[in-house]
Amino acid sequence: MKAILNELIDHQSLSKEEARQVLLELTSGKYNPSQMASFITVYMMRNITVDELQGFRDAMLEQCIPVKFDQPVMDVCGTGGDGKNTFNISTLSSFVVAAAGQPVAKHGNYGVSSACGSSNVLEYFGYKFTNDTNELKRSLDRANICFMHAPLFHPALKNVAPIRKELGVKTFFNMLGPMVNPAFPKRQLVGVFSLELARKYGYLYQNSDKQFVILHGLDGYDEISLTGAFKYFYNGGEQIADPADLGLPQVKYEDIGGGETVEDSAKIFIQILEGKGTEAQNSAVIANAGMALYCADQEKGVLNAVAKAKEALESGEALASFNNFLNR
Repeated sequence: MKAILNELIDHQSLSKEEARQVLLELTSGKYNPSQMASFITVYMMRNITVDELQGFRDAMLEQCIPVKFDQPVMDVCGTGGDGKNTFNISTLSSFVVAAAGQPVAKHGNYGVSSACGSSNVLEYFGYKFTNDTNELKRSLDRANICFMHAPLFHPALKNVAPIRKELGVKTFFNMLGPMVNPAFPKRQLVGVFSLELARKYGYLYQNSDKQFVILHGLDGYDEISLTGAFKYFYNGGEQIADPADLGLPQVKYEDIGGGETVEDSAKIFIQILEGKGTEAQNSAVIANAGMALYCADQEKGVLNAVAKAKEALESGEALASFNNFLNR
């Protein structure tokens, strides 16, 4: 590890295979905590290359517990790490997408750089995490959505988790999260915290067989915040759009805050599903769910997808999906 750290500190980068090998060794517990923290910190100080990202992703997928579904599942998630502390937009969007007919295999975790990640909010409502494939399939049959709590599918991360928690800031593991869904979904909506990372994701996904949409809010969000323009990369290229292009209002930062605690986030979460959300909150969910539905069926256009998302939320179908998911 010392030689690798010296190379990286000297502004050199790893090849895809070197990155893969280092991450395999890192997650196997071969290095001490100081070395692991130093390695992770390097990538806070400089940009990750496409080869490094690909190598890290390959190592994670190699070690994961895979899950196979018969349905054409989609993941709807963001990298996190944008520092904006919005409410759980991508998790809410997942239930809207499921209610609109697109099966969802959501991959998520506890918040590291935010107060409340998807795992925090679902656990608050009493959901019990599982990596039992049959139970996940029953969830899909029942609610058209299942949830895969990342640590149960990536046991190799147990050596890294305490260091990530102690650091408490975004790391390259945030970048990897959406890329290492153990269901290997063929459809994916990903929100990322920087335009540069969006381009890298776009490059990697263009060279895959995925249907994809990669989102980045140009004012720094890892999702469509509706606070301004956003850029999206998809199978057909890339576009810049603003809220009006989705037929939705522009909102203010304070309108989409997530609160200070998991309890605050959970309260916002259920209010929106129950039809008691503000126009700004509802619109943010509809925007992201709409882009996910567009990802699944790009031929019918963005506005058609947004309309489907709006109907799924406002009709109460998303709430029904959530209740079915909790089996209540």
